[in-house]
Amino acid sequence: MSVRVLRAADRTPVPWKNGGGLTREVAAAPDGADGSDWRVSLADVTADGPFSVFPGIDRTLTVVEGPGMDLVVGGEHHIVDEPLWPHDFPGDRPTDGFLLGGPVVNLNVMYRRGRTRAETAVVCGTVRLMSPPGGAVLALSLDDGAVLDGTGTRTAGTDVRPDGTDLRFEGAGLRLDRYDAVLARDASPGVLRTMGQAVVVTFSDV
Repeated sequence: MSVRVLRAADRTPVPWKNGGGLTREVAAAPDGADGSDWRVSLADVTADGPFSVFPGIDRTLTVVEGPGMDLVVGGEHHIVDEPLWPHDFPGDRPTDGFLLGGPVVNLNVMYRRGRTRAETAVVCGTVRLMSPPGGAVLALSLDDGAVLDGTGTRTAGTDVRPDGTDLRFEGAGLRLDRYDAVLARDASPGVLRTMGQAVVVTFSDV
């Protein structure tokens, strides 16, 4: 089992080419590859503008801060104004985004059509994180104070890599603050207990 803790403070913001926002990559697989099977990122959107076109990619957009957006996908309007509602759309169709009253922060999930399936859910309370065989699960806390409890779900001494080093713990809770994330492959990393809400994305092979 592979488990990584991905701290919000470690992410480097990358400006958009059109100047309309910033992107912070949360995780991708394969790591650091241009042709990733999947990619998760947070985007600060401050202006209306076109979305990049990604051939062969499907997308799920969840507004996690702000009043929402009007997505015009292939000429069709999709009003995304319900907080924390995952919205699916093809990433290879021309898309423009128009802000509905102010800046937003979007969680973007992109995955390669025909190779990977991604399921995005917003959860609150307590949930056991489960990775499908050969797949992965990523949980991103939307509030401070979430705890990943490994008690009874992993062998004592399992490696967790928060920032390039090995961290070992025996059933102790691991704190996740706002926009911190945990990524696990091939097994359950434990039980996530939120103080508010979290986004859970499950990746599996098609």
